[in-house]
Amino acid sequence: MREVHRTSVSPRVADPAARTGKRAYNALNASSVGLELGVSVAIGVVVGLYMDRWLGTEPWMMLLWLTLGVVAGFRGVFRAVARADRAAAEEEKEGGPRGNA
Repeated sequence: MREVHRTSVSPRVADPAARTGKRAYNALNASSVGLELGVSVAIGVVVGLYMDRWLGTEPWMMLLWLTLGVVAGFRGVFRAVARADRAAAEEEKEGGPRGNA
């Protein structure tokens, strides 16, 4: 039996509605970055204030937990940027931001 070789195989084209939904999800995901940063800092400050009251170490625990909150918040920002870069690269690989249709 002879094997047939296909030379003109078109790339897989995603459904336009699926691309739009994926873009909306990525935008919503990126828009939560500021909230994540703010919540991380606020949680750090609150935990630090309660620990200062409990241990009697006035500003030190608050400053320590504030720093940890800022670090956690920026870690979330960097992770979101990496996710957005991966999504943009995948979208470009699939046919550009508007598609080939």
